[in-house]
Amino acid sequence: QVQLVESGGGLVQPGGSLRLSCAASGGFFSFNVMGWYRQAPGKERELVAQIISNGASTYTDSVKGRFHISRDNTNNTLYLQMSVLKPEDTAVYYCNADVSKLPYGPSYTCWGQGTQVTVSS
Repeated sequence: QVQLVESGGGLVQPGGSLRLSCAASGGFFSFNVMGWYRQAPGKERELVAQIISNGASTYTDSVKGRFHISRDNTNNTLYLQMSVLKPEDTAVYYCNADVSKLPYGPSYTCWGQGTQVTVSS
């Protein structure tokens, strides 16, 4: 069974940094596109960043130059390095992955439970 477990959230002052981690587990699964989403109070969930297995990534405009997504394929861990944090970055951050059951299974989407990031002075 595929599981995604986020960690690294917390309270940080504006201008500070946090590093989020997402541990993806599940033998006999291939993790394809992985990404981070966030949902602020009273707002819809939005895509923050995505990364494919070879390291190519995309970002939403509001975080470009401040956030960096990466992945360690040796232990199936996804990261989001967040710098120059702003109050508007406050949200629950969710790990997402498109996975395929090996060897030839179809792709489907998995979600983590989320980790809270609060940016406040």
